[in-house]
Parts: sequence; C-alpha cells; structure tokens
Amino acid sequence: MIPIEHSPTLTRWCIAGCEAMMTEMYADVGEFHLAVCRRFGDAVQSADGKWDRLSPCASWDARAVVEHVIGFHDVLLLRPLGLKPERPRDDPQRRWELTFHALHDALGREGLFERVVQVPAVGTNQATTLDARKLVPSLTRDVLVHTWDLARAVGADDRLDPGWCAVFVNDLPAEPTALSASGMFAAPVAVDDGADVQSKLLARLGRDPSWRGE
Repeated sequence: MIPIEHSPTLTRWCIAGCEAMMTEMYADVGEFHLAVCRRFGDAVQSADGKWDRLSPCASWDARAVVEHVIGFHDVLLLRPLGLKPERPRDDPQRRWELTFHALHDALGREGLFERVVQVPAVGTNQATTLDARKLVPSLTRDVLVHTWDLARAVGADDRLDPGWCAVFVNDLPAEPTALSASGMFAAPVAVDDGADVQSKLLARLGRDPSWRGE
C-alpha cells in the first residue's frame, strides 16, 4: 500500500509565490497542473516494461511511484469531487491515462478554485477542508518531483522545465529542514551553490540529483 498523506501545513508552503508565478505561464493553476501531469505521462510511457525498476524513493519501484501519484489525486481531489475513474487493475499506463482524463474534467469545473475541497480521513489523518486554490499547487509540486523519480528510475529523459522548477524553489520554506521535519520528505541533500534549479529543488525535497539505479 502506497502511503497517501495530506497536510494543511505543507499545503500552505506552496501558495503565496506559486500562484503568481504559475499564472505568468498559464491561465490558471489548473492548466499548470495539467501541463505538469502531461510531462509525468511522458515518463509513464517510458516506463512500460520497466515497472520493477528501483526509484530514488526508498523502497518504491517505478510502478509504486505511478500508483502513489494516482493515489494522492484520488484521495485529495478526485473522490472529494465525486470522480471515480474505472481503471484496470494491472496496467499502470492505462491507469494513469484514465486518471489524467478525470483530472482534466475536475480542473475544468467552473468555480473549482473559488471553493473548498472536503478531504476524507485517510489512515491516521483526520478529515480536513482545503482551499482548492492552495491544494492544487501542492499537488503540482509533487507530480513534478515524482516525474523525475520515475524518469530516473527507468532511464528516461529526466530533465524538468527550469521555469517550473523555479516556481517551487522560490516558494520553499526558508528553514531547510522544514519539509523533512514533517515526516513526508527525506532530509535535504547538499548541493553546490551553483547547482541548476532542478537540482536545487530535488535536493530540498530530499532527493540526491546524482542518484542512479543499479
């Protein structure tokens, strides 16, 4: 079972600067999220036949990364909006395609970003209410970094759009260990001051940019 977490505290860290920078590139945060999801879809296609490859996420293989991304969309956005895609049990690529179609439907709903999302209790997490305008950017960041996880796992193109990376690097909490203290990220990894923006984002989110599978 791939853990699905939700945290209002973590969600607020992806708000203030994120939305302004996102809307410089896209009409709204929904379009930005779909663009990043399409990039994740590229990695999913590259993973076909390589689902057992180890990923940079400890104990997760490529399939587990995809299932995690599907899972947090289900729990935090799709199910609360009444969307339950009928997916095959054992076809990760098709499972993601159907998830993307559902997200396209959800994020295109009129008034979504003027409402709250009622997130149900999951595991030890109590039910909570999240502002959709704040929730979606936090999911976008996670999809972006998991795109790298998956692409690196299967030896695909793992270069992320530097503009996208900059959106999230510029909105990270000032305290370097704030994210790892939540228990949802590994400790930050040291990188050179001159590292590119993708490496800086990965490192702050607990990834070693130089990681390579066996």
